[in-house]
This record gives sequence, C-alpha cells and structure tokens, in this order.
Amino acid sequence: MAKVLVVEDDQVVADLICDFLEEEKYSCEKVHDGQQALAMLQIYSFDLVILDWELPDTSGPQICKEFRSRGGHTPILFLTGKAAVEDKAVGLDAGGDDYLTKPFHRVELAARIRALLRRQSAIPAETLAVANVTLERSSHKVFHGKEEVALLPREFAVLEYLMVNKDCVLSAESILDHVWESTSDATPDAVRTVVTRLRKKLDTAGEPSLITTVYGVGYKVSEPEK
Repeated sequence: MAKVLVVEDDQVVADLICDFLEEEKYSCEKVHDGQQALAMLQIYSFDLVILDWELPDTSGPQICKEFRSRGGHTPILFLTGKAAVEDKAVGLDAGGDDYLTKPFHRVELAARIRALLRRQSAIPAETLAVANVTLERSSHKVFHGKEEVALLPREFAVLEYLMVNKDCVLSAESILDHVWESTSDATPDAVRTVVTRLRKKLDTAGEPSLITTVYGVGYKVSEPEK
C-alpha cells in the first residue's frame, strides 16, 4: 500500500483527495502548510507527495526546491489551478515530477499517481508471491495456495510491506512508519500483534512460518530453504 502525503491548504479539497486515495487503496496523510510538509517529509517516509502551489506560508515550488536540496527523492505531483506553460515549467524545474491542473478528473489523477509510482524502481509488480502465499495488490486479495484468505486492512498492509521488501529484515519501527498513520500512538506491540494474526491465517502446521522473526532486529519474509 503506497503512502501518499497531500499538501493542500484547503481542508475540504484535502479531505476529498484523501477520501479518493483511500478508495484507491492508498494510505493518505494531509497537511495544510509548507513547514508542516517539510517536517513530515524529514521524519516519515512517503511514496508520493501531492503538492498544492499556493500555501499560506510559502509556495509549492519553494517547498519542492527545499526538499530536493535536502536530498529528498520522493516523486512530487503538483496539483494547482495555475495552467500556464510558464508555471508548469517553474514547477518541473523546481524538482516536480508531474503537474495536474485544477479542476481535475479523478480518473486522470489516479492514472498519474500510478505512472509516478511505476517510475520508482522499488515499486514491484501487481502480484507478489512468496512460498505458497500470493498477494494481489490492486484487488486486495491474498491466497494461501488456491484458497483466498480474508485479511483486515492493517494485516494486508503489513503483509504487503513485508512482501515488497522480500528477504529484507524490517524493524517494527519501520513497519509502524510505513503502515500506521503518523498521528497514531501505536507501538511495536501493535506490529507484533498483527504478525501473530498473519501467522495464524497464513502458516501451515508443521512448516516454517512465512514471517520470520529476527530477534532484536525485526521481521522478514523469504522463500523457505530447500
């Protein structure tokens, strides 16, 4: 589940965008000014930023320039009422990756988001498979062999993050950062609880667990050793 930061000073518009993104199965957070945006980007990791042009404390291009100067590589989509070619050039030259003018169609916004996420080398295929577990990202379905397994949204998001990073050990803090909202007061115990539920739903008796605990470090999924 890709995590998107929406930077939009109009709270109604921000809510509408986040509602739409959540319908499209993205995790969404929103802030309403540039300094909040920079603070969030410094602390948390996001897969995409949707950035308004006119913010109460600064401009979208200025935020983009500062973020890039700090080494930020997250794709940025400008969403603005400025439609002039010159404005588009300013946004792209500031480090933006794409530019969509308001009013926009939901279908086009969704397509541009998918295109930006595809450009990231870390974004894997729509279908992920490890051992006998298959996860279909677009349909939000998980199969154990040929049998579909019902997962809660948080369980799906944790499993997806682990499978995207197959063979990598992910700390509980990294999982919290990527899967839970930044305003959440969840602790590593919450991650442990979700992992326990996933094991009950996905593991086969007598066989190694899909999710391995690396004590003192974190969790990983990998193909079983033959």
